Amino acid sequence: MNELLLILSLPITYCLVLLCYRVFGKSGLFLWTVVATIAANIEVLIVVNAFGAEMTLGNILFASTFLVTDILSENYSKKEAQRAVYLGIATSFLFIVISQSWLLYTPSESDFASPAIRTIFSNTPRLMFASLAAYAVCQLFDVWLYHKWWEFTEKKFQNKRKFLWLRNNGSTLISQLVNTVLFNVLAFAGVYSVGTLVSIILSCYVIFIITSLADTPFTYLARRIHDSGAKELL
Repeated sequence: MNELLLILSLPITYCLVLLCYRVFGKSGLFLWTVVATIAANIEVLIVVNAFGAEMTLGNILFASTFLVTDILSENYSKKEAQRAVYLGIATSFLFIVISQSWLLYTPSESDFASPAIRTIFSNTPRLMFASLAAYAVCQLFDVWLYHKWWEFTEKKFQNKRKFLWLRNNGSTLISQLVNTVLFNVLAFAGVYSVGTLVSIILSCYVIFIITSLADTPFTYLARRIHDSGAKELL
């Protein structure tokens, strides 16, 4: 069941990104960045067994934010892609502050939700700060590398639109490797055994390889949406 859910969640998540883009234009991509950032940082608390390995959830949602920055880079500019990254960073920081403020309250005797909320969000600060650091470093690096690949292909082949697949995968695959190691070490070192941590890193990166390769056709579809005149709210 875990395997089936993971397989289905990949195309569904990427289709939702395109739906947000098709309906709301560029604003939809910024909207998705905020939603995915919050949801992924909660979902990452869940560890499951799938495909013969232990892995945390949240990887596909997080991978979708790389799809967003690639679409923004391709269809708009480096500045717009960086804007999405800054929105993600601000979202993570504000969510840490807000979620931790909930824990300051003394619940009433009739309260039933506080124990579960405390269990979840007492673990959130380290994960959120680890995610914040990894997100900021890797996403900004990904945007920078995307445009470096673009400069290379345009200069070599004298064509600005060709080789989208190369700049898309060439930036994301490298960025995701940096992200996987950085996040898991910052978030889980000392929490899990070294063996479990290595297993999580390897399984996460395998997932990111798949998600990175899988987002290429969606990037092409997003460019087609843009070319056909996606609705703009900004």
